[in-house]
Amino acid sequence: MKSISWKALLSLVAVAAAIIYVIPTINPKLWPYKRINLGLDLQGGMHLVLEVDTEKAVESTMERIVQDMRRLLRQEQAGQSTIELVERIRISVKIEGQESIDKFETLLDKEYKDLRMISRSNQNGIFSAMMDLPDAENAHIKKLAVDQALETIRNRIDQFGVSEPDIRRQGNNRILIQLPGIKDTERAKELIGKTALLEFKLLDETHSVEDALKGDIPVGSEILYQTVEDTKTQRTTKTPFLIKKQTLLTGAYLTEARVEIDSQYNEPYVSITFDKKGARLFERITEENVKKRLAIVLDQNVYSAPVIQEKIGGGQARITGSFTMDEARDLAIVLRAGALPAPVNIIEERTVGPSLGSDSIRKGIISGFVGGLLVILFMGIYYSFSGVIADVALIINILIIAAGLAGFQATLTLPGIAGIVLTIGMAVDANVLIFERIREELRLGKTPKASVDAGFDRATLTILDSNITTLIAALVLFQFGTGPVKGFAVTLSIGVLTSMFTALIMTRSIFEYLLINRKMKQLSV
Repeated sequence: MKSISWKALLSLVAVAAAIIYVIPTINPKLWPYKRINLGLDLQGGMHLVLEVDTEKAVESTMERIVQDMRRLLRQEQAGQSTIELVERIRISVKIEGQESIDKFETLLDKEYKDLRMISRSNQNGIFSAMMDLPDAENAHIKKLAVDQALETIRNRIDQFGVSEPDIRRQGNNRILIQLPGIKDTERAKELIGKTALLEFKLLDETHSVEDALKGDIPVGSEILYQTVEDTKTQRTTKTPFLIKKQTLLTGAYLTEARVEIDSQYNEPYVSITFDKKGARLFERITEENVKKRLAIVLDQNVYSAPVIQEKIGGGQARITGSFTMDEARDLAIVLRAGALPAPVNIIEERTVGPSLGSDSIRKGIISGFVGGLLVILFMGIYYSFSGVIADVALIINILIIAAGLAGFQATLTLPGIAGIVLTIGMAVDANVLIFERIREELRLGKTPKASVDAGFDRATLTILDSNITTLIAALVLFQFGTGPVKGFAVTLSIGVLTSMFTALIMTRSIFEYLLINRKMKQLSV
């Protein structure tokens, strides 16, 4: 009686929990809890494959090293020196004077031990060298760039509010992104692909912008543009600025970026907050450059270039630029999530319409219904009343699978539906083994109760062996598969577990209830 009670209790708890978890999917108004998430192929959405420009990450690292070298040599008051980037990946150094050469050698040993010396010479007091990064360091930078890009994109999409996105690394330098249910695809692509490198640079106000536009660009400066779109006329105007290349402050020091509304003009802008170090740097920059114009540059586009009226403390600034509310929100998102370490390029793009997804769901449900109905009819006809018990267990099995998908927040895909249909056919395999064993025991003249006990006991090990091997295969598919394969593995794994539960626990508790509590004398099998 104790075994009957715990099996029956466990079965009732499982059915009750399954109903509770399935209700939100059927009718969210009754209980707006976890629903079954539909994959890209079922509810439509966007499929993207991005390629990270890892070479650009190496180039950016070399540019930072060159800038740091120049800054440190100026601090050491070294004599005449020339440090240039050659072919974007090599550093050319030329230094005159033995004292300056000694300072550079000391700096090289202290700060740049990882640099590889390709060639060097020291003749007539002139030191020349060519350096680059070792192959291992190059590979590390590229791998780190992809990892950082993956994390940054994931943070952006999480803040964008996409339900159950699928974001994973693919190969050495590619990122696979699937965004189910997304409708504004262009906005999503803009958000994902924006590098979001925020820089604060001074305007070059000692030279003429007109001369620079004609080709006479001063050394250490560049031309950048501010792009403004008139919302009424839909016309875009581009204003050139002559900007000093030296970056005074970057977005790496940001701790917060949020959208606020300008009370005077009733337009949205992005308010940014720096950390303690960034606040000190910003305060020093504004103090040293009062009455000069400071450009706020994002991805080589000038958003604003206000005049610094006074020293700005507190570590706060604002980015204005005639934004719409969506543009301001997206800008705040990418600034909060951080800049991409290297540009990304979209090399594959597919959009699945919701109508195609709904058609897939309809056909999947039909196939599952037809398959389940045929299995139910077969079991009922071939095994009579025992087959009806197996059919009840099969229906509960499907209910528990749906509850498992909702409870674990797994994503149901079209191959996942195929996994459910396969599970429907496999679920009664265990019952077939048990029923055949029961038939053998009945032929030997045993009582219905003894036959049921012997049938379940003798078939249990066989059922466990066959299902565990299937489960192992499903787990391997889940671990190493991608996309459709993983969706199939999820439903198959849940289906195998629920099949064993319904066959060995639930079906047996029904038989024992009928034979012991209801005193059933004949067993139809």
